[in-house]
Amino acid sequence: MSNSHLFLKSGFPRAPLQNGIGRYVCQLQRVTLKFCKNHGSSRGMREFIENHLVDFAKENPGVVVYVKPRRHRGPVLVGEYLNGDREWLNCRNANKDDISKWLQLLKTQNGSSSSLRLRKMWHTDVPSIQGPWTPFTLRAPEANVATYPNADASRPLDVEQSATDKLIELFKQQRLADKNKSTDEVLEEKRAE
Repeated sequence: MSNSHLFLKSGFPRAPLQNGIGRYVCQLQRVTLKFCKNHGSSRGMREFIENHLVDFAKENPGVVVYVKPRRHRGPVLVGEYLNGDREWLNCRNANKDDISKWLQLLKTQNGSSSSLRLRKMWHTDVPSIQGPWTPFTLRAPEANVATYPNADASRPLDVEQSATDKLIELFKQQRLADKNKSTDEVLEEKRAE
């Protein structure tokens, strides 16, 4: 085990400001694109700025975009988030498609994902050797090769009939029994009541 986690901030995982519960708020506040006008490793950054930066700015009006030319330095993307965190990405020799993917990644993060050592809310003396449970842990192997949409996959597995379904079925049986009786028998039953 390395000791690199000792210098990271630690905390419990949580959604920032309950983001996504009411509406989604993009956590990326500003992006700074730093590049050299002449250096070869900044070619992809310059192409992105010339061809795609205006489109990115129009699609994301809540993100402030700064372009900062610097002499004899490598290209860098710096993302600043609402919680005060900064994400720094080196884009040396990256093409314009890679830079657009990195910008998309910065836009979808909340800033604290890579610089936070996650602490758990529980402790156990005997940890599991199988790893954490996921929704795919106990799935049938046939689901790996199935093509979707699949009617069999949406069918519930041997689920017992619910109480509501039982009542509806009893009601239908009672109505069928009433229809099969003659009207004279029904009138006699009503008089007897």
